[in-house]
Amino acid sequence: MNKNALHKLGYGMYIVGSHKGKKLNGQIANTVFQITSEPPTVAVSINKQNLTHEYIEDSKVFAASVLCQATPLPFIGGFGFKSGRDTDKLKGIKYKVGQTGSPIFLDNTAAYLEAEVIDDIDVGTHTIFIGRIVAAEILTEEPCMTYEYYQQVKRGTTPRTAPSYIAKEKGGEK
Repeated sequence: MNKNALHKLGYGMYIVGSHKGKKLNGQIANTVFQITSEPPTVAVSINKQNLTHEYIEDSKVFAASVLCQATPLPFIGGFGFKSGRDTDKLKGIKYKVGQTGSPIFLDNTAAYLEAEVIDDIDVGTHTIFIGRIVAAEILTEEPCMTYEYYQQVKRGTTPRTAPSYIAKEKGGEK
């Protein structure tokens, strides 16, 4: 089986944020997708090891900031390759606290969605949180970043905790 066929699925690039009490955190995610339009519902897949997972589990809310295609790699890296347990990811970042209490990241963001969790599904290493959208806004008409653009044009890498991570097998890819 060639697991790289999964890379042909369409993904975007997002910062998913949540809170635990007054503590805020966010992480890069490529798996945010619409479930229904009435009521407006989305889902996000978050690794159970990530701090954002703990925050969503506790608060039952999240916000997804949709990244613009022009987002610089260092900005993505600050949310994708560092842990909120070790660093303040929001330091120096322009954001606002939304109606759910989750951080909405404004730098390099085309739009955002805020959601209240209505269900969750355990899928092994990850949890899929399903959320009813309670607020949404378009911030710019700039093109959104796709995961393909991130990998092929920006030459971005995939962290081991990402749902789309595929380990390279010894002796070549299979």
